[in-house]
Amino acid sequence: MKRTRIAVIGGGAIGRTHAVAIRACAVTDLAGIVDPFETGKALATEMECPHFSKIEDLPKDIDGAIIATPNALHVPQATTLIGAGIPVLVEKPLGENAAACADLVALSERTGVPGLVGHHRRHNLIVQAAKEAIDLGRFGTLVSGTIMASLYKPDSYFDVAWRRDKGAGGPILINLIHEIDLVRHLFGEITEVFALSSNRQRGFDVEDTASVLLKLADGGLVTVSLTDAGVGPWCWDTTAGENPARFPAMPAVSHMFSGTQAGMSLPDLAFWTHEGARDWTVAQGNHPLRAPAEDSYVEQIRHFAAVITGDEAPRIALADGAANIAVIEAIRRALAENRPARIDPLPQNAASELKAMME
Repeated sequence: MKRTRIAVIGGGAIGRTHAVAIRACAVTDLAGIVDPFETGKALATEMECPHFSKIEDLPKDIDGAIIATPNALHVPQATTLIGAGIPVLVEKPLGENAAACADLVALSERTGVPGLVGHHRRHNLIVQAAKEAIDLGRFGTLVSGTIMASLYKPDSYFDVAWRRDKGAGGPILINLIHEIDLVRHLFGEITEVFALSSNRQRGFDVEDTASVLLKLADGGLVTVSLTDAGVGPWCWDTTAGENPARFPAMPAVSHMFSGTQAGMSLPDLAFWTHEGARDWTVAQGNHPLRAPAEDSYVEQIRHFAAVITGDEAPRIALADGAANIAVIEAIRRALAENRPARIDPLPQNAASELKAMME
C-alpha cells in the first residue's frame, strides 16, 4: 500500500509531536522537516528524514504538509502551500485575524485544495463519546458549563519572543482557542462573549490570566477560567493523557457541563443523572460514558491522509478555524470595551463552507 508522504513545517514542540505521530501512523511517511534553525535540523536527524530550510525546497512529490510554526506564519505559509496544490493541516490558531482566515478559506474553495485545522481534541475518543451522548439526546440542552485551564508555564517557555507579544501570544489565543472549538463542536455556535483579563503575574504585553463568559445560540452559558501563571491540575492537557511525552496525566477534571437531562464532566466522562425525578432532593448516580484509549494525534494524521486521498471529508475544515478566530476577536473587543460583544458573522464564503460541512 502506498503511504501518504507528509512534511512538517516547524521543528518546535508541536512539530515534534506531529512528526512522531506521522511515524506512528500506519498509512503515512514523514517526508521531511522544514525549519531554518538548528532545532529543526536536529529533529530531522533524530527522525531520520530530510531537512529543508524553507518551504520552497520541499520535493514536488509530497502529498501534504503540516504547519506548526509561530501563529503569524500560519496563513502566509498555508497560502503558499495551497497555491502550490498541497493540502495542509494548520496548527491552531488558524490565523491571527478572521479576515486573513477568510481569505485562506476562499483560496481553498477556489482551488479545491483541502485544508484542516489542528484542533486535535475532535479526534479524541473521549470527545467523540461525549458528542455522541449529546447528539442522542441523553444530555439534553446545555444550561451551563465551567471550564478550567490552569497550565503553569515555566519562564523558559517565554524565551520565544512571539509568545510575549500582543496579537500572537497569551493564553486567550494559544489555549482558549481549543476550548472555543470544543464548545462549538459539542453544543453549537457562540453568539456573545464577555471577558476580563490580567497580566499582573508576568507583566508581559499579553494577558497571563483571563475569565471568559460564552453565550450560545440556545441560551446556554459557559464560563472559562484560564491562566498560564497559576498552579493547578485542572486542565485538559494535564488530565486527558493524550500527550504523555509532554504532559503528565493527573486524576482531575477540567470540564463540567450541566444539561437539562444530565451532568457531564471531562475527561473522565462522568455522566450524572437522577435516580428518579429530576429534583435536587433526589440522589443522582454516575453512569460513566466509555471511550477506548487511542492517540488523538495519530488519528488526526490518519484522518489528514484520508482527506488528502479523498476518502474522508475534513472534520475540522478551515472555515471552522475562521469561526473560532471570530470568537477570539469578539473576546478582544469585549476586553477593550469592557462590555459584552456579539460575534461578527462569518464572511460569506466561510459561512457557506461551514454550512455545507455541517449538512
